[in-house]
Amino acid sequence: MTDSPLKVALVTGAGTGIGRATSIALLKAGYHVALTGRNADKLQRSLEGLDELANNALVIPSDVRDPSSVKALFDQVQATWGRLDVLFNNAGTGAPPLPLEELPFDAWKATIDTNLTGAFLCTQQAFRLMKAQTPMGGRIINNGSISATAPRPNSAPYTASKHGMTGLTKSTSLDGRKYNIACGQIDIGNAATEMAAPMQRGIPQANGEIMAEPVMDVEHVAQAVVQMAELPLETNVQFMTIMATRMPFIGRG
Repeated sequence: MTDSPLKVALVTGAGTGIGRATSIALLKAGYHVALTGRNADKLQRSLEGLDELANNALVIPSDVRDPSSVKALFDQVQATWGRLDVLFNNAGTGAPPLPLEELPFDAWKATIDTNLTGAFLCTQQAFRLMKAQTPMGGRIINNGSISATAPRPNSAPYTASKHGMTGLTKSTSLDGRKYNIACGQIDIGNAATEMAAPMQRGIPQANGEIMAEPVMDVEHVAQAVVQMAELPLETNVQFMTIMATRMPFIGRG
């Protein structure tokens, strides 16, 4: 991806689900990977069974909602490896599925702060590092979710954050051009993770029914992120949608 023999990636929300699977896939693809999230124990568990590959990983607990924590995170990546080639803005959370008019403000704020503000803060620090390194540039991949296109019922905070992520992706892609920074977004639907477990039991549909939804192996998502990461910087996947084939997304509502 660059002229550097050392490929460095940073994955937020790396302690579970998509972040964990992607961190492992990047390690297997030859990257040195910084795994970050708020729970140090979960981050460590992401490396279990990786043997020597774990030597290329760095666990850095942080809170993407906190500007000082994010700065310390990127400072440690730079101090350890001297560069950053790929940032995967994956950290995310949801709010309780309540009617919009009943949603507590704190639930709204926690979702926006984690999903959107956190991605912005990490992107800002990545820009500062990537524009100053040699060779200059790098790639930022944002986890948009298919909610960046179509909402589920009672999901205003999550949906708004992911629509905002699309705007951040476009602005990052544009503003990064002069620094050789590429930015793309992967919109994921129904990967088999802890967060998606309720889908297999049955969740509300737009017509009011409760229906179980198909899911897909999270490893397919991880490999798609690696595919995006491995492209040369003159090439970019601006938007990719990867989803369980039979899930009710196309035609949702």
